Amino acid sequence: MAKQKVVVGMSGGVDSSVTAWLLKEQGYDVVGLFMKNWEDDDDGEYCSTRQDWIDVVSVADLIGIDVEAVNFAAEYKDRVFAEFLREYSAGRTPNPDVLCNAEIKFKAFLDHAIALGADTIATGHYARVRRADDGRVELLKAKDLTKDQSYFLHRLTQSQLARAMFPLGEIPKTEVRRIAAEIGLPNAKKKDSTGICFIGERPFREFLNRYLPTQPGPMLTDDGKRVGEHIGLAFYTLGQRKGIGLGGSRDGSGEPWFVARKVVETNTLYVVQGHDHPWLAAPSLDAIDASWVAGEPPAPGAKIAAKTRYRQSDAACTVARVGAAHAFSLDFADPQWAVTPGQSAVLYDGDVCLGGGIIEHAVPASDRSGTHAAVAA
Repeated sequence: MAKQKVVVGMSGGVDSSVTAWLLKEQGYDVVGLFMKNWEDDDDGEYCSTRQDWIDVVSVADLIGIDVEAVNFAAEYKDRVFAEFLREYSAGRTPNPDVLCNAEIKFKAFLDHAIALGADTIATGHYARVRRADDGRVELLKAKDLTKDQSYFLHRLTQSQLARAMFPLGEIPKTEVRRIAAEIGLPNAKKKDSTGICFIGERPFREFLNRYLPTQPGPMLTDDGKRVGEHIGLAFYTLGQRKGIGLGGSRDGSGEPWFVARKVVETNTLYVVQGHDHPWLAAPSLDAIDASWVAGEPPAPGAKIAAKTRYRQSDAACTVARVGAAHAFSLDFADPQWAVTPGQSAVLYDGDVCLGGGIIEHAVPASDRSGTHAAVAA
């Protein structure tokens, strides 16, 4: 009986390397696939493609698997980066990792792997897959909740998820590092990547400025007083504290300044003082462009949990509405801090990721009368 063929997305990092080794140890026919998805200014300073490829080849040689490289730069620029720039231009703050997983790692990469004869694909994501009794495939949080990446995978479809394996979902990151050192992987101590998906770690404002023009405008307080000038709404995100350019305290309280609102129509940036300012607390949100990895949305009135940013703890909420055109609304048990349009609101029922959508509108407590305007419309 022929071995099941698994194509592993190998990035040169320790997670995907250990993933490939684990699957080979389990008896799979493993092939490594290295994706090159960014070509602009690939000079090695911030984008480490050359070194990553060297690491992939070294790991493949050590564990005894074949590896090939494939270039998805055109697909990435068209499907992910163009949308990334459109969102920033509109004053929102997108999460490119979410779109990259749905459009590149589990679409372009999956299609290529199937063409190579793969039965399934695997990546170094910290998440789990489980087949439910009704035949659906469930996306679960990783056992190591400090590394769980189900948030970034919530836009996968049932067909994509059915072809995916996440071997690291069952083990903690400390064990991954231990395995890497024990088997002598050349990248065992390589640091984890924290930059933009496939673009690397670089000064973000400087990078964005190469693609989007600066459009200075007024920086106002919550009572309408001008305290400065911003360089362009695209360069700020809600809840941002550093890099605003306001060093002192207007009222002598010593409280730090935070970005609280962006009004695209007037090109105005609003800032407030204090982490607990009411403009930064949202008891409700409206989301659009929903995608349900669970196969269907939760019912209105369902008591579930949600994350409005990756590193956030689960927040108890109620599904207020599930509207037409893939929209939904949430009411939180406790107001959420700096809910940011453009980011993803991801829904959970315990460990099961249900899916999510793009935050269109966060409703501060002071604006409660406007709750759910997007879905109601």
